[in-house]
Formats: sequence, C-alpha cells, structure tokens
Amino acid sequence: MKALFRFKSCSFDPTRRNQLVSFSGFSKSSKSNKPRENPSKIQAEATAITSLFNEITEILGSDVVKTNETTRLRSHDDSGPVCGNRALVSCTQGVRENAALGFSGENEEAQKGLLQEVDVYQITSVIRADDDVVSMEDRLEKLCFRFEPKIVENVLKRCFKVPHLARRFFDWVKDKDGFSHRVGIYNTMLSIAGEARDLDMVDELVKEMEKNACDKDIRTWTILISVYGKAKKIGKGLLVFEKMRKSGFELDAAAYDIMIRSLCIAGRGDLALEFYKEMMEKGITFGLRTYKMLLDCITQSEKVDVVQSIVDDMVRICEISEHDAFGYLLKSFCVSGKIKEALELIRELKNKEVCLDAKHFEILVKGLCRANRMVDALEIVDIMKRRKLDDSNVYGIIISGYLRQNNVSKALEQFEVIKNSGKTLRVSTYTEIMQHLFKLKQFEKGCNLFSEMIENGIEPDSVAITAMVAGYLGQNRVAEAWNVFGSMEEKGIKPTWKSYSIFAKELCRSAKYDEVLKLLNQMHTSKMAIRNDMFSWVISSMEKNGEKEKVELVKEIQKKCNFCCQEPDEYDKEDFRQEGEFVQESALPPASSAVDKITVQEICRMLSSSRDWERTQESLEKSTVEFTPELVVEVLRNAKIQGNTVLRFFSWVGKRNGYKHSSEAYNMSIKVAGCGKDFKQMRSLFYEMRRQGCLITQDTWAIMIMQYGRTGLTNIAIRTFKEMKDMGLIPSSSTFKCLITVLCEKKGRNVEEATRTFREMIRSGFVPDRELVQDYLGCLCEVGNTKDAKSCLDSLCKIGFSVPVVYSIYIRALCRIGKLEEALSELDRFKGEKSLLDQYTYGSIVHGFLQRGQLQEALAKVNSMKEKGIKPSVHVYTSLIVHFFKEKQLEKVIETCQEMEEEGCEPSVVTFTAMICGYMNLGKVEEAWKAFRYMEEKGTSPDFKTYSKFINCLCQAGKSEDALKLLSEMLDKGIAPSTINFRTVFYGLNREGKQDLARIVQQKKSALVAQRKVST
Repeated sequence: MKALFRFKSCSFDPTRRNQLVSFSGFSKSSKSNKPRENPSKIQAEATAITSLFNEITEILGSDVVKTNETTRLRSHDDSGPVCGNRALVSCTQGVRENAALGFSGENEEAQKGLLQEVDVYQITSVIRADDDVVSMEDRLEKLCFRFEPKIVENVLKRCFKVPHLARRFFDWVKDKDGFSHRVGIYNTMLSIAGEARDLDMVDELVKEMEKNACDKDIRTWTILISVYGKAKKIGKGLLVFEKMRKSGFELDAAAYDIMIRSLCIAGRGDLALEFYKEMMEKGITFGLRTYKMLLDCITQSEKVDVVQSIVDDMVRICEISEHDAFGYLLKSFCVSGKIKEALELIRELKNKEVCLDAKHFEILVKGLCRANRMVDALEIVDIMKRRKLDDSNVYGIIISGYLRQNNVSKALEQFEVIKNSGKTLRVSTYTEIMQHLFKLKQFEKGCNLFSEMIENGIEPDSVAITAMVAGYLGQNRVAEAWNVFGSMEEKGIKPTWKSYSIFAKELCRSAKYDEVLKLLNQMHTSKMAIRNDMFSWVISSMEKNGEKEKVELVKEIQKKCNFCCQEPDEYDKEDFRQEGEFVQESALPPASSAVDKITVQEICRMLSSSRDWERTQESLEKSTVEFTPELVVEVLRNAKIQGNTVLRFFSWVGKRNGYKHSSEAYNMSIKVAGCGKDFKQMRSLFYEMRRQGCLITQDTWAIMIMQYGRTGLTNIAIRTFKEMKDMGLIPSSSTFKCLITVLCEKKGRNVEEATRTFREMIRSGFVPDRELVQDYLGCLCEVGNTKDAKSCLDSLCKIGFSVPVVYSIYIRALCRIGKLEEALSELDRFKGEKSLLDQYTYGSIVHGFLQRGQLQEALAKVNSMKEKGIKPSVHVYTSLIVHFFKEKQLEKVIETCQEMEEEGCEPSVVTFTAMICGYMNLGKVEEAWKAFRYMEEKGTSPDFKTYSKFINCLCQAGKSEDALKLLSEMLDKGIAPSTINFRTVFYGLNREGKQDLARIVQQKKSALVAQRKVST
C-alpha cells in the first residue's frame, strides 16, 4: 500500500506553541508486537514501570488539595467544527448534502424558478411511477418539457433512493437532441451509485466522463474518495487521491478527512499519519472526532512518540483545553493497554501543573484493572480518597476488576472496606458479587448480601432480583424463587424477557417442568412475547427427559402465542407509519404512571401558549411544579411536535438547582430533535449527555439510528452503528433490529448492508423477532432475491423459529410481490403441520387472489376456512372491501360491511382508510367525508396515513382547498404533516389557480419547521 505514493518526509516542530507535554521518555510501546523478547529485558521494563508508578503516586499523593483544584470539563460541542470554514464534520455535512436533495419551499425565487420546480416534480413523478404497461421512456417522450441541465440534475437528486430508475433517466436524457451531461449531473449520478454501493456503475460513469471530455471538478474527486472509502476499498481510494493531486486540484479538508477516517478504521495508522502530516503542512484542519480516531489508532501502534504533536494540534485547532486533550490521550493509552505511556503522561502533566479530576483518575483505574495491576489501581483510589474525588463508580470498577480475575475473596474484602468507610455502592456492584457467590455455591452469603442491600435502602432492580431467583433455584428452593420473582411487580418492576428466560432455564436445569409450564402460561397471560428459541430449548430439555405429554402442552402454548401475535398480511406496516413517528419505541422509556397527567398537561399548555420563549420561561418560573426527570420525559413525549419550545424547556429545566437530567430524559430529547429532522441539535444533545456523565446505552444509539434511517439517511445510520461499536458498546438485539429495519425500508433501502447486518446479528447469538424477519424476507423478495429469502428459512428454524411460522412469513412475502403461484406451490409442498400453516397464511393467500382479481378463488378460500371454524379477520374483510371498490361494486362493499357488523368484527383504521379512498376513486366525495367523520364518531382516530391518502385523493379530484383544511386539522391534533403532504397540496392549489392559498401552505410549512427545530 505504501508503494502507491512517496510522501514528503515531514518532521514536527518541537518549538510550536501550546506544546502540551514532552514525550522524551517514550521509546517503545510497553505492549510490543515483536515475536521474541529477551527475558531480562522484560524484567527490566517491568521494574521500570513499577519505579515509574511509585514516582507518580508520590507526586499525586503529595499535592495539597485546594477547593478549586479540579478543573471542570469545558463545555464544547464534541462534534468539533472549530477552526476555519474548511473544518469538516462528516456527519453534519452528510445531513446537509442529503437535505439539499429534498423539497424546499422557503427560498422561493422568481416565477421561472417556481415553474422549473413544478417541471422537476412532474418529471420525477413519471420516473418513480414506472410500470410494466407503459415504459418510463415512452411517458417521458410525451412530456412537453425542455430538459435543461439544472432540471435534470434536480430530478436525479430526487431519485437518490431509486438508482436503477435514475440511471435509466440519465441514459435516456443524454440521447435527446442538443443535450449533454455536465459535471454537476455526473457528480449527482456518482453520489447515487455510491449510495447504492454499485462500484461498477461508478467506474462506468468515470469512464464515460473521460470519453465525453467532461472535466472533473473538486467535488467529483471528493465524491469518488468518499465512495471508495465507505466501501473499504482503501487501495482505490488512495489511487483516486493521488490522481486528484496530479490533476492540479488543491486537496481540501473533506478529501483528507475521509481518507484519514477510512485508514483509521482499517487500522492503517502509518498511512493515516502520513496524510495527517501532509495536511498539516498545508494548513488544512478537521474536527475533534477525527482527531480522536487518529489518536486511538496511533496509540495502538508503535509510533506513540508522535502523539505529542497530534495532541498539540487538538488544543490549537479544536480550541479545547489542555485538560480535555489530556483526558482523550490518557483514555487512548489505557484502552490500548499502554500503561507505561499513561503513567509517563501523568508525570509530565503534573510537571506542567495540569490538574486532574475524578474522570481522569477513573480512566486510569480502569486501565490498571484491565492490565491486572490491582494493587496500583488501589493506590490511585487511595489518592482519589485523599482528594475527595472517590465515588461509587470507581469502587465498582475495583470490585469488578477482582471479580474479572475470579478473586471473589479480594472483591469481598474490598467490599467490606468500602462499606465500613460509609460509601454506598451501586446496585450493579451488589448484583455482580451475588452472581459470583452463587456460582461458587456460597448461597447464604449471596442471600445475606441481597438482604443487606435492601436494609441499606438500595432498591434492587430486575437484574438483582433475577440473580436471587437463580440463586434459590440453584438450591432447589422453588417456592422461594417464585416469591422473589413475584416481588418484582410488588415493587413496580415489570419482569423483562431476560428475567423470564433465566427463570425458565434454571427450572429446566432442575427438571421442574410443571413450574416451566406455569411460567410460560404466566408470560402468555401477561402478554409477554415468548420467543421461539425459548420454546425450542424448553421442548428440547423435556424431550431429553422423556416428558412427551408436557412437550405437547408447550406446543399448545406456542400455537396460541403464534396465533395471537400474527401481524396483518394485507398491508405494509411502513405504509401506515407516520413519518415523524418512525422510531423504535422499545428504545424509549414507557409512560410513567407515577407522573400526574394534569401536571403534564399544564406544562404542555404553558409551552404551547406562546411562541415567545421569554414569556413562556416566565410562566415556568412562576410555576410551583416540582420538576423530576420522569415528569420531563412525559412533557417531551406529549409535546414533541413543538420541538423548538420543548427542547428549550429541556435546556432550561436542566439548569435548575437540585435537578439533573436522567439518561431516559436525554433519550427522549434526542428523539424529539430527530423527529423534527433537527439532526444538528440531536447530535448536540448526545454530546451534552456524554459530557454530563449520563449512561449512554445501546438504546440511545438505537434512537439516533432510527431517526437517521426514517428520513432515508441510511448511510449516516450505518456510520452511527459503526461509531457505537467503535465506542466499545456491543450492539444489542434492539440495536440490530433498528438498523436492519431502516435498511429494509423502501426509503433509503440498502439490501447488501441489511443482509450483512442480519447475518452479524445471528452470529452474535441474537434471535430476530417475527416483525424483523417479516421486514427482512419481505425486502429480499421485493428486490427479486427470492432465492436468498428461501435459503434463510432453514437457518431461522435452527435458531428457534417454528417451521410453520417461518414458511408463513415467506409465503406472505411472495404474495405481496404478486408471486401467488410460487406461494401456493410452497404451501402444497409443505410437509409439516399443514393446518397450522393454512391458518397463518390464510389472509395472505386471500389478499393475493384479490390482487389478481380472482374473486371466486378468494371467496372459496374464505369459505374453506369458515368450515374449519376460523372466521374472517378484519384484514380479510378489508381486502374484500378494497377489491369491491376497485371493481366499482358498491353493493358488495355495503354487504361486506354489514357482514362485519353481524360477526362483531370492528373495522380498523386501515378499513376506514380503504373506504375513504374507495369513495374518492368513485367520485363520491361527500360519502368519503361521511366515512371520515363516522370513523371519528366510532372512536377510531385517523392516523398519519389516513390523512395522507385523503389529502392525495382530494388534490387529484380538484378539491385541494379541502385538503388544506385537513393539513390544519393534522396540526391541531399534533400530527406533523410530511414534506410530501405540503408539496401535494401546494401543487394542487397552484394547478387550480389558487396561488394565494398555495402561499399559505408554504407559510404553514415554514412555521412547522421553525416550531420543530432549534438549529437554523
């Protein structure tokens, strides 16, 4: 790789300003990779480290502690755009670039600009509505538009997520007389190809540019470097970088930043350092995040002697304090296992009189524990104690360090010392000790520890209680285990799936199968989803012990669970999901029952009463409400459409004396910012959360991943997922689900990455739930990869899914893409429990027949299921209603509705939406409005999709003014209309010659954006 270029040698100036430390003592890493070491040399190095550590402890311990000794962490945005206009923050830049591709009505120019935008919209509609009857090219030929380069470029930008259609349009328009592609159009196509990871298309476009003598601009080169870097094609990326240099272009911050990030991720610190030296020579800078990546990469290599200059540059360029820069470097050394270098750093910094705070001591203690230097870690804790910097976190680290070495006696000894000193340990520390005691068969000690924890006023969480349950079961004391498990609900703690899983496994291990059945029935009664993998290992355990009768009982419970949790076969969930609410709710805290709803409503009224924040703040300060994190979470949840005001409220309440935001409050605030597409504010809240020391879990990352993904920014969602792993967090099941879900959605689909992530999830030992499997297999089938979808079935069965459930999901996916014959063939070939599979696939098959207009076959299927005692579901009735409306058989629609009523089948929001659209398509506008109002009278609230479909139908029927009223109604009900909703009404009013009303739509859209965003 090095042979690709010959970089100029670059030495760092030791006389530069802000020099933080001198690393003269850094000769070689304390963690060498050389295969052979002289034993005497190793011994000498160990002695040197011991001597160095003693020197450090003497220096730290001899300080006279002053009240202002600990430097407070400087509040700065960790995203790091900092010095100069060329500083790059790749995340926010990616958001800006994608945002530039969308519809923008705030900057209206002349009438010509408006007409061009209308042309772009109509051309895009033709392209994205491609069908098999009339080709896209034929329909484009019929349009009487002049295809100017600017219009073509904007059209392509709107086709960013349909690369195959974008390429067809690109190829078609270049053959038009008098038209030739310009560099801006090529750049857009390269971005589209890169987003789709279609490197072959990228290469073809580059060759075409060269063939047509279209010169590349600096953006072309930057896009190419970014494309190859994201695809981890480091060699190609380096080659493009060198060609860019030779072409005479001045290399900018974006090119260097992308190149250095790619090299750091690939572990090529040597090349990353060469690029860094070169860019520093040219005076080019980038953000703090890239500096931290470079620092981590370099400290893992042998070139630690150059970190001085990198840290100096962080202080000078990123405008952070020396104190903060020291923290980043210390953490990098400790994570890399470079204890010697970490200690030398502390010595040099103490000589420079740079103060240490609790966070930095904690980093050092963690590093020492990881390196199994427990005695040294205790000395650092002793120094912290003298400085009054010790807390429960650092003591928990020490105890965890001993337990990691399986040295339980030392952990208990340390535990007693801490307890006698009057310090209160966290519940997680108690739980960890208890678990180790139970493993060592020291049940009484573990039980006493649990009692002691409660006596000391430390409330146990679900993990601690589950540990006690496992302890009792290990002693074959089942009754006591049930009592402890039942105490969860008495304490207001809802048992998690993990708690149930551990309970069931321990019962199986003790062959208490009657108790297992009792537990499974309790899970089913409490509506706790029972995964198929749990059924699988329970059945396996029973079969090994010859419990055939109980196996049948478990299978009966499994059938009931699978039947109850079936998802509707007829409709895409994504089609009925509000754009602003596309978030994994599991990643957010549940609504708190301890919070007074009247108080929440009172605060929400204050926030919505005025757009003048100063007036709102005065009202809040006069209020006698006692603010708690739980209350703040509920306010954020209920007023999230007013993102600007509610996030100002979040900032205001966080500064009040005696109040501190919880992790749940930060998570909800991040969701609110993301729902308003205020990604800059979302990231800012994340960095603030980290600075405040709040626990950042996989749930926090899951929320950000879903917020990026719901808007089609899946590339940033992928980067966020990787960033989470780079931070040392192991993805959880819900995090995997979030990423795979957004990758499978039509908006921002990336099948290759979805497949890779799904396989990684399975390898990590997680079992996807039914919803995720439906999304994944449905996505594969929609893009034509039915072979890959079929090959997944066996692997899903191996990890716990029942065969009928897996095949029902696959058959459902086939029906949805119109491959009914294949679906019926799979149904015929199935050799398992046929009746169960029929039951699962019933709705899908009926819907498939109706899609093809085969009413008799669909009715025959319905009647055959009635004979088996299975009544039509609301989804089957809805499919029939849709079909009869399509065939203009209004009498049949009425008959079907009457039958639903007679059978006691309540229509769903999907049923009402289908009826509204059906009436509109028949030109019966008044009946559509009656259905809409009747829906509300029945207590079924219209959702985002209902409003969207009704708005589309009204605008198509020339009733755009009525659609405008629906927009206002959505806003009044707290439902945020999407950009497409505004655009549809805007163009509809313009077509009807109602320009004044069209301007009102633009004003409403601008007001909503201002209402939801803090950032500008």
